[in-house]
Amino acid sequence: MEKVWWENPMRVIQYNLQVKDTPEMVPDRIAQELVEDNANAVVINVGGIYAWYRSRVPYHHVNEFLPEQGDLLKELLEACHARDIRVIARFDFSQAEDRVFLHHPEWFVQQEDHTPLIRGKERMGDWSMLLTTCINGGYRNEEVAEPVLREVLGEYDIDGIFFNAPFGAECHCQRCKGKYEELYGEAMPENAIDWKKEWQSDCLRDNMRLLKKAVKEIRPDVPIILYYYGFDLIPGMEWPVDNLDDRYATADLICTEAQNVLSQGISRLPAIWKPMINMKIGNAVPGNPRPFGIIHSCPGMDWRHTGLPKREYLFWMAQVAANQGYLWHSVTGFHDTITDKRLLSAVREINGRIMRCEDKMVSAVSAAEVLLLWDGKKPASGWVEGMVNMQYQFDLMDLYHPDTERMKQYKTVILPDEFPVDETWVSVLEEYVREGGCLLIEKSKAENLHLLRDLAGIGEEAVESQPLTASYLRLETKDEKLRRGLEEVTFLPLRGSVLYTRCRAESAMLLSLVPPFAPMDGVGAPPERASLPAARTDLALVLSHPYGSGRVLTFAFSLSSLILAYHLEDHYLLMRNCLDYLCDSKEFEMEQNVAGLLTNVYHVGGDRILVHLINGIGQRPLVGGICCEDLKFTLRLPKGKVVEEVTADMEEEMVSWHQKGNMAEITLDRLQLWNMLTVRVGVREQGER
Repeated sequence: MEKVWWENPMRVIQYNLQVKDTPEMVPDRIAQELVEDNANAVVINVGGIYAWYRSRVPYHHVNEFLPEQGDLLKELLEACHARDIRVIARFDFSQAEDRVFLHHPEWFVQQEDHTPLIRGKERMGDWSMLLTTCINGGYRNEEVAEPVLREVLGEYDIDGIFFNAPFGAECHCQRCKGKYEELYGEAMPENAIDWKKEWQSDCLRDNMRLLKKAVKEIRPDVPIILYYYGFDLIPGMEWPVDNLDDRYATADLICTEAQNVLSQGISRLPAIWKPMINMKIGNAVPGNPRPFGIIHSCPGMDWRHTGLPKREYLFWMAQVAANQGYLWHSVTGFHDTITDKRLLSAVREINGRIMRCEDKMVSAVSAAEVLLLWDGKKPASGWVEGMVNMQYQFDLMDLYHPDTERMKQYKTVILPDEFPVDETWVSVLEEYVREGGCLLIEKSKAENLHLLRDLAGIGEEAVESQPLTASYLRLETKDEKLRRGLEEVTFLPLRGSVLYTRCRAESAMLLSLVPPFAPMDGVGAPPERASLPAARTDLALVLSHPYGSGRVLTFAFSLSSLILAYHLEDHYLLMRNCLDYLCDSKEFEMEQNVAGLLTNVYHVGGDRILVHLINGIGQRPLVGGICCEDLKFTLRLPKGKVVEEVTADMEEEMVSWHQKGNMAEITLDRLQLWNMLTVRVGVREQGER
């Protein structure tokens, strides 16, 4: 069966249009500029806050700057389609102007004090006010949004629909209260913090179900694109992870944003791997379409008329395609009105690079050997931070989809601290380990510990400590894998709460607790009293435990929190070594681990291995690139295969290799930004070594 257009690789540009710039829009020129920017799809404003066509739906505000003659939307569609560019219509029903509120206040959000929620009410200029609409009200549903969709689909040959800002705001209106009681059989609590965690998701599902029905009745071929939220690592704030099943129940495709909000200041820079992890979350349920990764060109919406530093921007964008997502650029304006035109060369450059790899990536399968259970909390993010900087290959399984059969595709599964384990998850994990899998458990708190005690191999007593300072981990093993890079080390830094526990008879203690040698007010002076009162205990902080045919490594402290907080090399090395201890020989390994180097490895059929290398080395935000030289790594080849050719597909640099047994050692002379190496393998001839 022939693929529909949206099942093929996409390079999307979204023009966030400003109504006052409408007279400057020349459809043929815009379409040609999309071609020159190597895009094959465009997102343009069509309806919602403003109609970019002559809408006849009551209370759908028509852009007053539209040309009096002609049909701008139709002309844009024709110009793009003539160049084989697909057009995705952007709708935003989350806000409407104050004149609509005067006629239909029941369509809008009511705050606790029954006042409307005004967006940007102190905005200067000749504007009407915008008020936030209720997700359960008529504007977002059958009285405006639905007839607008039917009108557009009936009159314009659009290729897709994207709903911007689809989630609802906190609303205390009577309609929401009634719906809440109908759904959950109880009155809506006065404080929003006490609402059911699924409330917003359930409201979005019902809203989108109505709109999807309207779309598919008229144009069943038109895909609907909807946001998903995997996490947003902002200090002091953790967002809930979306259940992808809920999003796909009312959408054909999903997208997410990885805003690089430099305007928050360097102390709050997002993690370097944010676009990478967003794509991994979107791919966490096998069989779904690949997600879109939206990358904004600006360093924060308060600075949306300027561009990110080009080197930082390129690094951010490269992660989307390298992690099996489709890149979606978001820019303020179009070519003639964009005020920082440096970003256009970055868009053109990264799209050109994607074109050189996208066909090979269509059937690529992750070569990861580690599976991280993902709940969007900080401990899970700490494991990402460690594995990314140690160039460890990993995939994600979200908390809604426990799956033993999928786990069996990986050598090791990581259960991070604070992950909400229940009996279902424990049963899945027990089966995985019993049949030969390796499990790494991180547990610093006693909550639900009884469910994991047998798997973890810890004694009957496990007491949660107070937060520790001036304490250490002591290496209690001579195992070469666990001591790699730490051969001359006795102690590793430790801080935070731990579980005071001891090994069972069948378990082995690998690292023990060294308790605090002094209170914090006495650690610096006098040095004559810095000797350790207890240099060794039998309290196990890392222990190994056999279970069925598999093995469990248990951390009775939070290594992930130490990594996030301190970025100390010893903590990174401990994480790498413990994973090596469980994984045995790895398929991919850097000769030297480099913080800031992002790697992704894939198999394509039985004859190609793809290796993505993305250079994010340097002080953030990246300004000038620090070129990486002589990058060396090893690949374990499929049994009986030999390397026939290695090519650099993006940056034309020299690549050399030699093979020893089933291991190929490959060297890339230079890495400037992003390269993909294609390793072509063939069958080893009889008698060949």
